[in-house]
Amino acid sequence: MTTSPRSHVAPAPEVDLSSGPEPEPEPSLAERYAHMSQSALRPRAVDVLLRALDVVIAGLALILLAPVALIIAAAVLAASRRPILYRGARVGRGGRTFTMFKFRTLMPGAEDRLGLYLGPELTRRMECELTPVGRLLRASQLDELPQLVNVLRGDMAVVGPRPIRPAFFEELCEQIPQYWQRLVVRPGMTGFAQLRITREMTWAEKLAHDLEYIADRSLGLYLRVVLATIARIASGLSRGLRNLGPARG
Repeated sequence: MTTSPRSHVAPAPEVDLSSGPEPEPEPSLAERYAHMSQSALRPRAVDVLLRALDVVIAGLALILLAPVALIIAAAVLAASRRPILYRGARVGRGGRTFTMFKFRTLMPGAEDRLGLYLGPELTRRMECELTPVGRLLRASQLDELPQLVNVLRGDMAVVGPRPIRPAFFEELCEQIPQYWQRLVVRPGMTGFAQLRITREMTWAEKLAHDLEYIADRSLGLYLRVVLATIARIASGLSRGLRNLGPARG
């Protein structure tokens, strides 16, 4: 009688029953603050009116200033080639990250060279990176014109705290526990703080002005900031044009 050969069966792999699923990583402080701001999003009645004004102002400004925007785009292209627009990640309402637009005012690649700096050191190094056209745009704040698109998209408001880079937001959350409170409103093209302070002031001082606007926001305060910003733009444009003029002997 013939016998069949014995089949070889591979042993079953050992299963370690003692190890469970890996625990989920703890959220960062910035993520926790973003969640806190989302829980605190309780729109006021005036917010509906201010948002309607945002859309009207941004829409009209884009139409009326389209020729100016085209001239600026051509000047940036002629002076330092592409890209014409700067696109940067910013932290918006509720901690959501969005892409903010500006006319490029710095030399190509400046973002990579300046990314690690903050405060007065950033201001000093940025001066060395400005293009001639960019210097005029910065002085007049006309480099902010493309942010009107951000306003229409709902990323930003006309008036509010200025948007900040995600990396700086995480750092400032560590330094200033109240910093998350500025996330309860949309970041603005202009703001209460921008009209009162300089780049050399501390972030805590800037935050105090931002929180003052958030707490007291109203139609009257909104219009005051808009009108003061228009006056500041006109003054900056006049000063920038004088600086570009021929030097007197």
